[in-house]
Formats: sequence, structure tokens, C-alpha cells
Amino acid sequence: LLLRVGRSVILASLLDDTRLNACLFSCELNVLFSFILSFNISSNMSAAPGSPARKARKLDVDDDGDDVNYSNITQKALEEIDNCQNEIDALNEKASEEILKVEQKYNKLRKPHFERRDELIKKVPHFWVSAFVNHPQIAPILDEDEEECLHHLTKLEVEECEDIKSGYRLKFYFEENPFFENDVLIKEFQLGRIDPVSTSTEIKWKENMNLTKIAHPMQKGKKRSLDSEPRTFFGWFLDNADASSDEIAEIIKDDIWPNPLQYYLIPESDMNDNAEGDSYSDGEETDDQVVLVDNNSEEEGEGDNYDEDEEEEEEEEDDG
Repeated sequence: LLLRVGRSVILASLLDDTRLNACLFSCELNVLFSFILSFNISSNMSAAPGSPARKARKLDVDDDGDDVNYSNITQKALEEIDNCQNEIDALNEKASEEILKVEQKYNKLRKPHFERRDELIKKVPHFWVSAFVNHPQIAPILDEDEEECLHHLTKLEVEECEDIKSGYRLKFYFEENPFFENDVLIKEFQLGRIDPVSTSTEIKWKENMNLTKIAHPMQKGKKRSLDSEPRTFFGWFLDNADASSDEIAEIIKDDIWPNPLQYYLIPESDMNDNAEGDSYSDGEETDDQVVLVDNNSEEEGEGDNYDEDEEEEEEEEDDG
């Protein structure tokens, strides 16, 4: 188009007719203006609604390569997600508070039943040591002398703090025994801190009876786990290095204490098959084992003897 305009200008300069020159030049300018106008119109139409979408703009990134700008839709969605999450967290917190209140309520309701159970357990000889010896996780840490000491354990009590989350106490009540002077040994856990801590009652050992300083042989048939560090029951009781993950304390609180009867009454066959002899495995009967006596055979025998006596009496009367 520019060449055409230039050619018209040259042609007009060669012709002497001024009117003709003006006409030619005007025609070429009109063509040029028409082209420019049509180009602008087509450009505007390509940007109008309904035209093919342009390629999405790439999000700006910072020096670390992370996207820093979001579209309005994305930003609004993220804000709404955050609001939803805050509402969920608030409900979870409320649920925890309500569950805590329910647990506190039922702790009070359970207390008289625990007290009655304690009184009944005192009538059963060696109840607690039997429950400990029959437990698959407690038995491996008991040696012979410790087991003998636990024969004097008369009462176990778990006392939770009122708000439950703050911690709990394990109380071991003993009758007079040849090992130490204490009547009760308490291990307390304070869990309401950033770093949980535990404390233990100082054991007043009698002379030459400190079970934590004497090497005690394990019972026959008992084996400690190879992947666990060697420890004993009283070694655990006095160890307060890591209160946040005390497995033995949690077993006593959450497993043995709620229902010790299940471990006291464990069948002898299960005891012999349990974890390569974690409990009694030497085959000897002890006072700690529960033996169910079947009286049917005795009653039948007594009945037979009674019948024989009657027959003898009848024969004597006949002879008389």
C-alpha cells in the first residue's frame, strides 16, 4: 500500500495537471486510511467477549520459585477453606471439652465400685502379684526377688487429676515386708506441661535388701526382649527420665487397673504358651495360680459309698 502511495506521488510530479495529481493522491490516501481503520476494528474485535481465550498468564514467582500471586477465584477459595478449617478446629476443641466432662462424671460414678473391688481383692491371696506375673508385658521385667516382694502388695490404685489431662498417680500399697519400710509407693506423672515429668517415692530399703542394686536372676523360662533395654520393676519405678512415653505406667493405668481380674484368671494353658514363658513356665503349681476344682466326681463317689453302706446295713438286718 505504501508503494502505491509513493508511486502516485511520483506520477503526480511528472504530470503537469494539478487537478489530476490531487485526485490520484487523494485516492491513495483514502485507501491507506481505510486499511488502518480496518486493522483497528479487527484488533478490537479479537479482544471482545466471545473471542477465543488468550493463553493464561503465568503466575509470578519469587526467588524461591514459589507462586506469590493467585487469581481472585483461587484467593477467595483459599480464604473460605481457612474459615472452614477454623470452624472444624473449634468443634474439635468443644468436643474434647465435652468428652472431658463426661469422663470426669463417670470417674466419680466408678469410684465407689473401685473401692468395693479393693475390699474384695484383699480377700484373695496374692491377687495383684498374680495379675502382674500373668501380664505379657509386665512379667518379663519381674525377677524372682521382685516377685517375692510383690507378694506383699495388697492394693493398687490409679488416681487421676481432676481435669484428667494434667496427669495421674500410681499408688502401690504394701503390708509389712522384709524389703522396705514404706507402706505405700507413689509414682506421679505431671502431663500438663510442655515437658511432662514424673516423680517417685523414695524407697526406704532395709539393710542389704535394695532390689535395684543386687543382681537378681530371672525366673526359669522368662526371657527379656532383645530389642528392649534390660530393666526391672523397681528399676522402672525409680526411673523418671522420660515421663512422656512410659509404657509400663500406661499398661498399669489403662490395662491392668481397669480389669485386673482378666489377668488373675488367665488359664494355665495360656500362661504356658505365652511369649516363650513370660509368665510361669516351669510347670510347678503355685499358690498364685487359680485352680478350679470339679466337685462332681467327689459327690458321685460319696453317693456310691452311701449306697454301699445302706446295702451292708440291710444285709445285716436280714441276717439278724
